[in-house]
Amino acid sequence: MIRATRVLPHHRWDHAAADTVVLGFDDRHRRRMAMTGTRGLEFLLDLENAVALRGGDAVVLEDGRLIEVVAAAEPLAEIRGQDPQHLVRIAWHLGNRHLPTQIMAKALRIRRDHVIEALVKGLGARVIEIEAPFDPEGGAYADAGHAHGQSHAGHDHHDHGEHHHDEHCDHAHHHGHPHAHDHS
Repeated sequence: MIRATRVLPHHRWDHAAADTVVLGFDDRHRRRMAMTGTRGLEFLLDLENAVALRGGDAVVLEDGRLIEVVAAAEPLAEIRGQDPQHLVRIAWHLGNRHLPTQIMAKALRIRRDHVIEALVKGLGARVIEIEAPFDPEGGAYADAGHAHGQSHAGHDHHDHGEHHHDEHCDHAHHHGHPHAHDHS
């Protein structure tokens, strides 16, 4: 099976793609995985390190052909604030909960989560249920401008200092997967 061993960042490639893979957010964070393009081309994604592929990236096959990565539509909540300052305040609350968040000019997008949706509504935001590609920020530890950092499923490794998440913690810690926080 032919291998894809490199990634070209978001639309920084200039010749036509031989095929396309349409992947949801979770399936775009990979190092090694057998894939089949929409036109039937089978290949093995075989990268040196796991990367967060973004819509518009291309993976390069051993023979030089390109496979375009398209972000699949997913159920999302689009969050609208009353003004930019209000939206920043809401973004702070989402970041404090380590939620993968897509930042847009006038909105924030997160995966559907009724608890978080109730929280932001309580903060005065408007929540709109949509289906759209999800391309959240890579976080502070991602490569500048491209989320190829050391993260797994959208959660960056970070230092909580002396802060521990337990029943005495004053905020929720939802980010889509279990993750122990014993930083002793």
